Amino acid sequence: MRTSFLLLTLVWFVAAAAAAEPSPNIILVLADDLGWSDIGCYGGEMETPHIDSLARAGLRFTQFYNNAICGPTRASLLTGLYCQQLGHRGDRWNEPMDFNKCLTLGEVLQQADYQTMMVGKWQSLDSPLDRGFDRFFGPMCQAKISYFHEVQGNPYYLDRQRVELPKDFYLTEALNDHADIFLDEALAKDKPFFLYVAHLAPHWPLHARKAEVARFRERYRKLGWDQVRAQRFEAQQRAGLVPAGWNLAARLPGIRDWETEPLPDWQAERMAVYAAQVAGIDRGVGRILQKLKAAGKEDNTLVMFLSDNGAAPDGGLVPSKAGFGFNTNSPNNQWRKDGVAILPGSGPGNLPGAHNTFAGYGLAWANASNTPLRGTKLQGYEGGIRTPLVVRWPKVVRKHDSITDQPGHVFDFMATFLDIANASYPAEFKARKPLPVEGQSLLPIFAGRQRATYKDLCWSLPQHHAIRSGSWKAIRPRTGGPWELFDLAADGTETVDRAAQEPLRVTELARRFEAWRHRVGAD
Repeated sequence: MRTSFLLLTLVWFVAAAAAAEPSPNIILVLADDLGWSDIGCYGGEMETPHIDSLARAGLRFTQFYNNAICGPTRASLLTGLYCQQLGHRGDRWNEPMDFNKCLTLGEVLQQADYQTMMVGKWQSLDSPLDRGFDRFFGPMCQAKISYFHEVQGNPYYLDRQRVELPKDFYLTEALNDHADIFLDEALAKDKPFFLYVAHLAPHWPLHARKAEVARFRERYRKLGWDQVRAQRFEAQQRAGLVPAGWNLAARLPGIRDWETEPLPDWQAERMAVYAAQVAGIDRGVGRILQKLKAAGKEDNTLVMFLSDNGAAPDGGLVPSKAGFGFNTNSPNNQWRKDGVAILPGSGPGNLPGAHNTFAGYGLAWANASNTPLRGTKLQGYEGGIRTPLVVRWPKVVRKHDSITDQPGHVFDFMATFLDIANASYPAEFKARKPLPVEGQSLLPIFAGRQRATYKDLCWSLPQHHAIRSGSWKAIRPRTGGPWELFDLAADGTETVDRAAQEPLRVTELARRFEAWRHRVGAD
């Protein structure tokens, strides 16, 4: 009798302790157009010490996927669904989401009594406050932005209040500042929180403060894109991010040797501004980590950092007097709210970085940013759809500086957050009937276990259709044509097409892709 009483008492205490266990806080930081190898912990030479600290204390994914373009990636990230299930065709940067078919991460966590906050890029016509977020700061974002000023038709909001930007405004700094404000508010409350920081950097235009750019200028004048690629590839092999048997993907067509580049100072300036934009993101991560440490909340806070797609090739390989809709035959003063004209194009006489410029860093640097992978943003090759993902959660990710080759996808965040927050996914919500979640929880991977693999992952993208099954991947142009086939285990940089040797495998993958396309409405 006494033994039974003690056993029941022990069970009660264990159950009570489990019930009292606080739900984890969640912080998700998303970069825009950041290449797979740009941050230091993925082989890059850029200075990203705070993001790198997440890797040293946590976990890096080598095979984590996105949708190759901003709007479709964010649709999947926020809902746990393929973007096509929500009305996105997958080939456009922004289309309205059908909220009748989904819930957002904010909505499910709000129902689990989380404080939910967002800063940054919101690609929908309604407010984040209508879709599960308690706080919001950022632009109701269109494609063209300025890091220094408001753009016509793209106002900034704090919650539902439109705000005027200060004279010393710089976008990444403002997002970092408001992330700090929201985090302070959340830390002062006795409830778990979710903070989603959706940066616009390092997406074009290349805008950064002069002093920040100066830190990187000589580095890229000295290195050039060929040496950057070689050094990053070597660093990735040393770190175990890239298997020894892989080859560095071929340099993309049209890119010349750095040694023969006639305008190295202009080209280096483009990458220096880009690096300065990345540095601003890293500082924001550092500020978040410092606040968590000071509040004693590090151990039970899941912090994740990733990019929305591969590096963007926009900006051309040679100087131009036009670009991004700006040219010498138009006044270019109808875009910024203050009416200041934009200097069109970029070249030695019109360097990027200043507030009245609008430029991208071009294909050659995008190729370097995605080292060692093939392809860029918009494409179905790994350089377009593979993202760095760094995870720190001391309570769960016990093995520091670890690397996983298990595949994941941005639509896994919904299932993951439901899992770790012990939240429910309702069959009906505010008269909406959301579709079942497509993704799978990442928690087993965080905990160092093997997760059940997907049967298939599929993409319908601006330039390609693609399907991955196991280590095999088939890809073809969106406009049609033959499928290529790659064994990603042996050849993750997609250098050897195996389609001719495996025709039956190609046929089967093509059949399964068509079945997926019909199921999710991507026809």
